[in-house]
Amino acid sequence: MNERWDGLLLDARLATLTETGAPYGAIERAALGWKDGVITYAGPADALPDHPDRLAAQVESAANAWITPGLVDCHTHLVFGGDRSNEFEQRLGGASYEDIARAGGGIMSTVRATRAADEDTLLAQSLPRARALVADGVTTIEIKSGYGLDLDNERKMLRVARRIGDALGVGISATLLAAHALPPEFAGRADDYIDAICKDVLPSIAREGLADAVDAFCERIAFTPAQTRRVFERARELGLPVKLHADQLSDLGGAALAAEFGARSAEHLEHTSESGVRAMAEAGTVAVLLPGAYYALRETKLPPIDAFRAAGVPIAIASDMNPGTSPLLSLRLAMSMACTLFRLTPEEVLRGATVHAARALGFDDRGVLASGKRADFVIWNIERPADLCYWIGGPLASEVAIGGDFF
Repeated sequence: MNERWDGLLLDARLATLTETGAPYGAIERAALGWKDGVITYAGPADALPDHPDRLAAQVESAANAWITPGLVDCHTHLVFGGDRSNEFEQRLGGASYEDIARAGGGIMSTVRATRAADEDTLLAQSLPRARALVADGVTTIEIKSGYGLDLDNERKMLRVARRIGDALGVGISATLLAAHALPPEFAGRADDYIDAICKDVLPSIAREGLADAVDAFCERIAFTPAQTRRVFERARELGLPVKLHADQLSDLGGAALAAEFGARSAEHLEHTSESGVRAMAEAGTVAVLLPGAYYALRETKLPPIDAFRAAGVPIAIASDMNPGTSPLLSLRLAMSMACTLFRLTPEEVLRGATVHAARALGFDDRGVLASGKRADFVIWNIERPADLCYWIGGPLASEVAIGGDFF
């Protein structure tokens, strides 16, 4: 070896989440090394050369702690202005999500607050939410726009998402969600708003490189499949991958539509049909499940989890952090909810918040502990990997490393 690694952890237990045949891809009595932000070694400690203390500039003992890949939160609406705790009270009083939205609340109340905030204010409001995720073990965050609903404010939100990455060193995937709701200036003119997205918003955002993907909300209270198709066709022309809020409140065939366009992911999916599941399987589209919204809305219709399993559709788990239907500041709490509410196993959930979540964002350089992958990892205060889902809240992350740098 010509150059020493930057760091090496000995006396570790690794949940690599690689396909080793062992549960969690676990390696006992393991070591983890990295250099220049990339993992150089993740394997048995006894396979290292003699004198492993000479391999790296900094060598430490992990004291038999469990280490996993950094968590990937692949669906958030983290950047927003204002607060919607009043809607929480309204829902407890019997109002439905759709009732609130149709009365001018819901997404539109956040749009008003987000438009009123300048970029620095939005950043100041959003950074604490991002810090909470990272402190809980998240090293990559997808952040959607969708509370601006015009070019200038959507651009503002996406710039704030990029600035969060710069400020914290966390990986950011920015998603344009202009087709989230109908802005007031287009009331009764949904097709005209879709025209504006396709003619003005999408080309401008693509030209500036502000978005890594394009999303839409295909639902009765949002946009029709035909309108969503137009957005996706324009995104494809501009070379931007797509994903979709699909089949959350009803089955409009959103999952199948997403699959038709080779979407990286379809998200929510409580009402997805068997044909939608098959289409996702054929397209390789990841199913992103969002137990936080399911919990907050007191839903009873479960996503078709058994069908996803049978068809081999990868299942990811995300926080869906947003001000209205999932004010959730912990991906790990979403993981616990996914076990309890959706009956997923702790291993399925951990893979869903790492390997499959990374795939949902188009990343193949993270989500597992293996040589050549990004040195994103978490050292946990746990006895076994299932504890990450077993404990309901509480600080379990001892150290969080992003690209080999400790947060």
